[in-house]
Amino acid sequence: MDPLELNKDAEIADNDLTQQPDQTNPQVTEELPVNQPADDVQQEDEVETAVSNSTDLQALSREELVAHLKQLLTLEIEAIKDEVEHIKLLFYKKLKADNEENKKAFLESGGEEHDYKPVKDGLDEELKTLLNEYKTKKAALIAKTEADKENNLIQKQHILDRMKVLVESNDDVSSHINEFRELQKKWKTIGQVPQEHVNDLWKSYAACQESFWDLIKINNELREYDFKKNLELKTVICEAAERLDEEADVISAFHQLQKLHDEWRETGPVAREFREEIWNRFKAASAVINRKHQGHFDEIRKIEEDNLVAKTALCEKIEAFDFSSLNSYKAWDEATKTIMGWQEEWRTIGFAPRKSNHKIFDRYRAACDAFFNAKAEFYKASKNVLSDNLEKKKALCEQAEKLKDSTDWKETSETLIRLQKEWKTIGPVAKKYSDEVWKRFISACDYFFEQKQKNTSGQRTEELENLTKKKELIAKINELDAVADKTPAEVLTTLREYIARWNETGHVPFRDKDKIYKEYRSAVDRMFEKLNVDANQRRLDTFKTNLKDMSTKGENKLLREREKLMRAYEHLKSEIATYENNIGFLTSTNKKGSGLIKEMERKIEALKEEAALIEQKITLIEESL
Repeated sequence: MDPLELNKDAEIADNDLTQQPDQTNPQVTEELPVNQPADDVQQEDEVETAVSNSTDLQALSREELVAHLKQLLTLEIEAIKDEVEHIKLLFYKKLKADNEENKKAFLESGGEEHDYKPVKDGLDEELKTLLNEYKTKKAALIAKTEADKENNLIQKQHILDRMKVLVESNDDVSSHINEFRELQKKWKTIGQVPQEHVNDLWKSYAACQESFWDLIKINNELREYDFKKNLELKTVICEAAERLDEEADVISAFHQLQKLHDEWRETGPVAREFREEIWNRFKAASAVINRKHQGHFDEIRKIEEDNLVAKTALCEKIEAFDFSSLNSYKAWDEATKTIMGWQEEWRTIGFAPRKSNHKIFDRYRAACDAFFNAKAEFYKASKNVLSDNLEKKKALCEQAEKLKDSTDWKETSETLIRLQKEWKTIGPVAKKYSDEVWKRFISACDYFFEQKQKNTSGQRTEELENLTKKKELIAKINELDAVADKTPAEVLTTLREYIARWNETGHVPFRDKDKIYKEYRSAVDRMFEKLNVDANQRRLDTFKTNLKDMSTKGENKLLREREKLMRAYEHLKSEIATYENNIGFLTSTNKKGSGLIKEMERKIEALKEEAALIEQKITLIEESL
């Protein structure tokens, strides 16, 4: 039976009685909820519990969760049931996260998946013991509650039996008024009874009251006074129910309505001519709140269905992501950013419907696990390759170290050059060993070539001749100012010929090296400025000159320069990528944002020009090797 209709029946029955000032109605706790779906109530309670507890419990470790549960068990079971369940869910969630983290570390350290053993720290056993203790206490509480309800049922049945005796008595009924009132008071003090007996008890109780008060024929004036007072009280209740329509919190309004229904049932009857009107007013106000309450949960269900659609779409994207062709660290890193972006999107989506929430999460987790497991396998395989490369480079280091003290300059030079070329064919090693093994190799090579240079003679005459040639070239460069019969393009061509001849000219005496180069650089820069040659071209020409000098010091010098340029090039590419990524987050809708975008675009262009220049330098080195 609809609780509103039940209230109406009770109202009609009460109005047929001759109401006494202390007359009571059935227990508030026995009233049925008004149009409240059981699933919605449970869902509401779970949401409120999760909100109240998540802030305090989420940050606790598994040890702290177990300790907190142990402390909770000292409190009343009824008050902690929701928090106990939340602790259980959080504990196993954290245990799973710990196992996944430990497993990941185990696999990354070289362990095999089938050798991994989950965390065994005894906390889960202690948790199970505490949960069993909670279940035992809860079962005892439930058993006691049910026993109390049965006892209350017996007490109320005894009261009804006594009331029936008073009603059916042939004695003067008015002499039993005090006893009847005491029975009503006692009825009110008795707690809940089993739900299946609530309506029958209420009907029997109402029938006894009606019969008794009809018999005693209460004075009409007193009866009219009570009716008037009850009408005023019920009018106030109706006004309060109507104001609930203005309450922004639908859940709060619904709970307040339940309290108003309790008050309504506790209030006695009104005059017959107002009975239907006042009841319809209260019923109409209740219907408004009930519809809002039901609509609220309908809206939640709609949102949850939309969330399920969004989560399903994300699962499909992750499942369709093809990572079988990823074969480099960079590719895996880019793919990981994509997957993690989808994971962040997942976190912004709310709950799906309860029946689908676990299923869709398991699907999402499986799709993510497939990707990250494949990534772990790739890194494991790559680790073996890096290890093999390290062993190969160590072997080259050992060969170079054996040759560094050799005085067979020609043959050893050729051998070391061959080792350096072989070094370039070997792939990368782990970053933490890269600098160490390279310094070891190049140190051995440098030592040999330095000794070779110290022991090589016959260069003095050649250096003096080179000094003379370079002075003549500087004079010719300076004379280009006076050339009047050539176009700027022809002058630039002649200047480049002089620069090429300078680069082809060998070393000069060491004491003249800086001075002659300074004169040469000054003459070339002056001509470049006059001919409007850009700065990058000048830097490239300067590098060509330095490259010629480096090439005389052995291939190892060129290799070191190439390594340095490669690192600079990679750094520039990383900076460019960072700026291009950041510029995507900016908006040009305001003047400040537009200016910042232009500034970043200028920086990106400058970095790209620098990267292009380094590429040209690397190409020149590779052509020299």
